Amino acid sequence: MDFSKLKEEIIAYSKTIGIDKIGFTTADPFTELKNRLIRQQELGYQSGFEEPDIEKRTNPALLLEEPRSIISIALAYPAKMKIRVESKKGERRGIFCRASWGLDYHRIIKDRLQRLEEFILAKIPGARLKSMVDTGELSDRAVAVRAGIGWSGKNCAVITPEFGSYIYIGEMITSLPFEPDTLVEDQCGSCTKCLDACPTGALIQGGQINAQRCISFLTQTKGMIPDEFRDKIGNRVYGCDSCQTACPYNKGKNFHFHREMEPDPEVAKPLLRPILSLSNREFKIKFGHVSGAWRGKKPIQRNAMIALAHFKDKTAVPDLIKVLEKEASQVAKGTAAWALGKIGGELALAALKKAKDRETDPEVLKEIKKGLAMIAQE
Repeated sequence: MDFSKLKEEIIAYSKTIGIDKIGFTTADPFTELKNRLIRQQELGYQSGFEEPDIEKRTNPALLLEEPRSIISIALAYPAKMKIRVESKKGERRGIFCRASWGLDYHRIIKDRLQRLEEFILAKIPGARLKSMVDTGELSDRAVAVRAGIGWSGKNCAVITPEFGSYIYIGEMITSLPFEPDTLVEDQCGSCTKCLDACPTGALIQGGQINAQRCISFLTQTKGMIPDEFRDKIGNRVYGCDSCQTACPYNKGKNFHFHREMEPDPEVAKPLLRPILSLSNREFKIKFGHVSGAWRGKKPIQRNAMIALAHFKDKTAVPDLIKVLEKEASQVAKGTAAWALGKIGGELALAALKKAKDRETDPEVLKEIKKGLAMIAQE
């Protein structure tokens, strides 16, 4: 089999199915990555969402018998909405990060990889292939960098010369000996704009992140948001783009190649108050198709309350009081109490005093007292 010819055919086919960039690399272990991951683990910088087995994350041979190569693919996503909706007084809006605009990217990337698998298997029926995206064992970014898709930026994103870092990536381990592509030279130089832009200082140094401080991670957790991060979250209901929007290589980058990635403004930048009263079914109907819905409605509702507090939206006080009085969730009640204190006013004060007298949960009581203290300082 002429594998150089097959590689050319795969590249040509990839363009016909909506893959914007494709790269090839060896299936050798990712030894440098392994050392970095061990260090991250020692420092407590991991998010906990990753594959816990570092060996599986760095050794393709543990995932596919006798692997010979890995194919990495990238699809560019939009950086701007074609139809804009504005947040205004009485109609405040939150924002999902760009990676959660349009259809869940896991589904998009899996579709492209599946089609690529079918193409390869039609050529070589005995080929062994294993595809993955995000939730797979391998580090998508490490594979993409080694396959020449782009370089690893100081913001820990893969930056491509063509599309900046606004790309979704995934990969396929294969038993086929494709010639590896050359690396893309790191072009960050002395620039630190992404580090300077990070609201919480989560980017420790170029290429190292403390995920526990990252707003993108924090918006996906299910517990109470630590006090020091609440004001920094702003109106983000899922994810954060600060380190991407600050990057000079993303300036002017805005690609609308894929219809399924186009955002519905009412989903990507939703009204905040209606989120608080959504049933599970209503949440699934409105947000279920986007990647930001993977943790369910509770984190999004908590983040929406923090966003309303950020805007000091007095029209939201009755909604927050309802959450405080009716919700069973400790996190929802506690966040509502804090938000009421942040917004302030007589109605909020009366509700917090009433809640203080009846509440028995120590964590919720703590948030009620914080809320009362904020109003007292007005």
